[in-house]
Amino acid sequence: MSDLRIGISGWAYVPWRGNFYPAGLPQKSELAYASRRFNALEVNGTFYSLQRPSNFQSWYEQSPSGFVFTLKGGRFLTHMRKLREPQEPLANFFAQGVLKLREKLGPILWQFPPNMPFHEDRFKQFFDLLPRDTKELARLGKKHGPQLKGRAFLEVDELRRVRHAVEFRHESFLTDRFIQLLRAHDIALVVADVASKYPTAEDVTADWVYVRLHGSRQLYASGYTPREIKAWAAKIEAWHRGGEPRNARRIALPGRSAKHGRDVFVFFDNTDVKLRAPVDARRMAEELGFGPAAPVEQILRELQTRDGARRRRSSSARQVSSSRGR
Repeated sequence: MSDLRIGISGWAYVPWRGNFYPAGLPQKSELAYASRRFNALEVNGTFYSLQRPSNFQSWYEQSPSGFVFTLKGGRFLTHMRKLREPQEPLANFFAQGVLKLREKLGPILWQFPPNMPFHEDRFKQFFDLLPRDTKELARLGKKHGPQLKGRAFLEVDELRRVRHAVEFRHESFLTDRFIQLLRAHDIALVVADVASKYPTAEDVTADWVYVRLHGSRQLYASGYTPREIKAWAAKIEAWHRGGEPRNARRIALPGRSAKHGRDVFVFFDNTDVKLRAPVDARRMAEELGFGPAAPVEQILRELQTRDGARRRRSSSARQVSSSRGR
């Protein structure tokens, strides 16, 4: 069956505390809470800097079974180098510990800046390097730079698919050659709502779809009206069923229909105001017919029980260590 994921971009936002996050919820429990309100989250931290394997392990442990993290590719490669000499930065990204997420590793999002035009040869080289499964990921990661010596993690627990999506913001990408390059590599074009600030398209270029909703009228800030939620939900349902919306804004001809449906990942990135992203994501989930795994009160009880068990294990371990020291 095709999968449908609705979530938010990031989770550590001060204005959400006492609003989306219940009053009194410890900051260290915010990921655990958010991952029980949604079935996927987009990680922004991997865009700004390399993480440590322990961070990925912690995210894995804090989130429930069946949860998925999508990771934003590093800006050093996409925004600073603009894909020049991509192999080592790519290897560093994949060696930083992403395999610690195991079955919770979702797609990798590669976002490019507004001042970067489409360089066909450069993108082809980049796409050819991208790993398509966890074994390829580990092989590429072994080519990491010296800065990861002693802190890389490249153990593959199981062979799994690795998916990639591309988000552009320069008008030179509005060409059939870009769409065909994506399709040849089975890479998803990000369907983005950017408040009309940048050029966008809704071509289906892979056997799955990635949607990012940054705000309908003001980038990163404005919320979505019930009518706008319904309109986007209709598009998402069409992609999820394996077809395409009748009013899709395409660059090229339609892609192949998917008889058994498509996986669709949808993330709200309108996070610059108090509650727009989580409220809009919840409304979208409800519009599409599914809700959180449990009511808020049940989630809080689960977290309290989990934290209590963790404290008891920690106390027991300290006691054992102390008795051995005698």
